[in-house]
Amino acid sequence: MKKQILLVVFSATSFLGFAQVKPVFKISAGVSSSSIQGDAADQLNNILDYTNGMITTNSSIGFYAGASAGIPISKMVSIEPGLYYTQKGYEMKGQLNLKGLDFLGASAKAKLQMQYIDIPILLKVNMNGFQVFAGPQVSYLTQADLKTTAGVFGINLLNKKMDATDQLNRWDMGVTGGVGYQFNNGLNISASYDRGLSNVDANKNFNSYNQTFRVGIGYNF
Repeated sequence: MKKQILLVVFSATSFLGFAQVKPVFKISAGVSSSSIQGDAADQLNNILDYTNGMITTNSSIGFYAGASAGIPISKMVSIEPGLYYTQKGYEMKGQLNLKGLDFLGASAKAKLQMQYIDIPILLKVNMNGFQVFAGPQVSYLTQADLKTTAGVFGINLLNKKMDATDQLNRWDMGVTGGVGYQFNNGLNISASYDRGLSNVDANKNFNSYNQTFRVGIGYNF
């Protein structure tokens, strides 16, 4: 995995160094909706072992921001390496199984909040403003926190936050792709999907993978 990551980064920097065309720089920001696919539900269910099995899952809403450089290789096609900060995560909710208190409708929640640095290298096709792009992506986990809460009628029964960074893999090799539209004034909009290919769990006790949907706006310089 480390060799693959180094190869992707080296290829991007080499291309930038030898390119004889002027790149187009872009800043972007937007909303991210992420989750973990695989065995994540079973593992977080173990954390919420005081529930009665009624578990619902939700995507974690965050944001992303960063910059990229578009390097034309033809009139329609360009290579676009980028660097982004992205919030990712996962959320689960369940009903508390408290003896004699079922009528209260108490609830519990576990939320995994992760902060990544994403480095995508995209192949982009521009057709009169409409854009299609895809490529590999390397992601580095900078911080991960697991927050568990439980309460009833506004009363907190549990509110705990723990550092989960060491329990997760720092590096994630994945793929990304999407569509966008480039306006003549420099503004652009895009929607994309990221899929991690590396197991999130550092201990390899379960198989779970990041996935993220993004919608954002950017500006070309």
